[in-house]
Amino acid sequence: MDWFTKFPTMNADTLRDLKKGIDEAFRGFTRAYGDGIESIFVPLQHFLIWSERFMTKTPWPIIILLIAAIAWFASRNWKIVAGTVATLLVIGYFDMWDDTMKTVSMIFVCTVLSIAIGIPIGIIMSRSDRVQNIVNPVLDVMQTMPSFVYLIPVVMLLGIGKVPGLIAVVIYAIPPMIRLTNLGIRLVDKDVLEAADAFGSSSWQKLKNVQMPLALPTIMAGINQTIMMALAMVVIASMIGVQGLGQPVLKAISNQYFTLGIFNGLAIVGIAIIFDRVSQAFGKRLQKHREIVHG
Repeated sequence: MDWFTKFPTMNADTLRDLKKGIDEAFRGFTRAYGDGIESIFVPLQHFLIWSERFMTKTPWPIIILLIAAIAWFASRNWKIVAGTVATLLVIGYFDMWDDTMKTVSMIFVCTVLSIAIGIPIGIIMSRSDRVQNIVNPVLDVMQTMPSFVYLIPVVMLLGIGKVPGLIAVVIYAIPPMIRLTNLGIRLVDKDVLEAADAFGSSSWQKLKNVQMPLALPTIMAGINQTIMMALAMVVIASMIGVQGLGQPVLKAISNQYFTLGIFNGLAIVGIAIIFDRVSQAFGKRLQKHREIVHG
């Protein structure tokens, strides 16, 4: 009767030995290869430092003009540009400019890294059902795993700092980039691909001139989702040394500073809205352009 009331579990000693063995194996791996793995990420650290210095040391009017120009180029919408400028001015007025620029530089580097890694993986997935069947469960785990869990192996391998935080953010944010790249290429009309074959296009030419341009709106949606997930991870990543708007929020939680948390939380929301509106508007422009060209 006890068997039905209490779930049968592994022997406590066996379970403890299993956990201890895994932990010791990972610690051994960290001691043996941690320094070598850390050296691989040195260029990434330089890129992140350069990006942060550019955003924080450049005079604020130039940064606002630069972001406004990017918003205009992407959206061709004066309302979005005005909203972007107004949001940045309010953030600066409430003395959150430096932290916001550190967060923006982190999101920029994270997005570049996610694109550089995610698009090639998405392309490989789109060309092979077998690869897709292997990668999809990995992406499922990455998207459902609690974000705090990513911090444990990264900190054990690389310690506390900007680069470990960046890697944790990328791991958390990259799945939409991979999934939507794969989906976008798979949704390209087969008739268009047959026409490209008829003109004697190679696989590379089909990918470069047909599949990628037609999949671009879907890929842009992936970039949008990656940015949103990266921003959601900013506060958690601040626990391992990532500077920016996340650290004041963490401080507010620890010390029960209500206004500090609300103000910096609203700044994160403001940045998220800017990224979201600009990237969505760019995706819609690409969609309209595709419909005009192929309509």
